[in-house]
Amino acid sequence: MSFIQSLTNAWQRNDSLLCIGLDPDPARFPASFKGNSDKIFEFCRAIVDASATYACAFKPQIAYFAAHRAEAQLEQLIAYIHTEYPGLPVILDAKRGDIGSTAQQYAHEAFTRYQADAVTVNPYMGFDSIEPYLAHQDKGVIVLCRTSNPGGSELQFLNSNGRPLYQIVAEYASQKWNTNGQIGLVVGATFPHEISTVRKMVGDMPLLIPGIGAQGGDIAATVKAGRTEQGLGMLINSSRAILYASNGSDFAAAASQAARETRDAINLYRRPSPLN
Repeated sequence: MSFIQSLTNAWQRNDSLLCIGLDPDPARFPASFKGNSDKIFEFCRAIVDASATYACAFKPQIAYFAAHRAEAQLEQLIAYIHTEYPGLPVILDAKRGDIGSTAQQYAHEAFTRYQADAVTVNPYMGFDSIEPYLAHQDKGVIVLCRTSNPGGSELQFLNSNGRPLYQIVAEYASQKWNTNGQIGLVVGATFPHEISTVRKMVGDMPLLIPGIGAQGGDIAATVKAGRTEQGLGMLINSSRAILYASNGSDFAAAASQAARETRDAINLYRRPSPLN
C-alpha cells in the first residue's frame, strides 16, 4: 500500500489529523531513563503505545537518534511501529537535499535501511535533488515549502516574478514534480495565511504542518486554513508537548492524554460549518 493510501486510511480509521513527532532527548527523559541514550527506543516505544490510537502518523526526527549513535534504535522503532500498528505511516524527518548519486543514497537510507513510508526533503537544489526519491513510487516525498521557523522568511519570501519563493515551490511540487501523486508539502502552523494560500494552490495534496503546541501555532486557525473539503489533507505535528507532557513515571499516560486532547482539539475545526 502506498504512503498516500495508508495516510488516507489512517485519517479515517483513527479520526485524526495528528502527526506525533518523535524527537527523543535523553536530557528530558523521565527520571528512570534520564540521560541514558540507550533508552531511546524504550522511551519512544512507550510513547507510541500510549498515543497510536490518536495519531494519523509518526514522525521520528533523525538527528535526535544520530546525535546519540542510536540509528539502530531508530530502525528498531520504525520496525516496531510497522509490526504493532500496521497501516500507520512513519515519516522520516531528515530534510535531505542533495543531487545525483548522493540523493540516491539518501533515498536508499530512508526507504530501504529505515523502511520509512515517507521522508522530508529540501528543494533548494532543484528537481534533480528530489527525483531519486520519486523513483520509490509507493513512498511519500514531503517537500519543505513554508517552514515554521522565523528565519525561513529570509529566503521563502524572496520575490520571484512577483511572487514569494515558497509559492513557486508549491507550484512546482504540485504541478511539475508530482507525476506519481506522492508529494506533500511542509507548511508551518505559525503562518495560517500561507497555509490557506498553499491549500488553494495545491488542491488536496497532503500538508505536513509543524508548529502547534510548544511552537505556539493556533490550532483553530491552522485547521481552518489547511483542511480540504472533506476535512482531511493535513498532518498537524506535535512533538514536545506530547513527548514531555510529564517527566515523571506517568509520562506515557500523560502523553496519551495530551495526544487525545490535541486530536480532539483539531477535530473541533475539521469540518466546515456555516459559522466558520
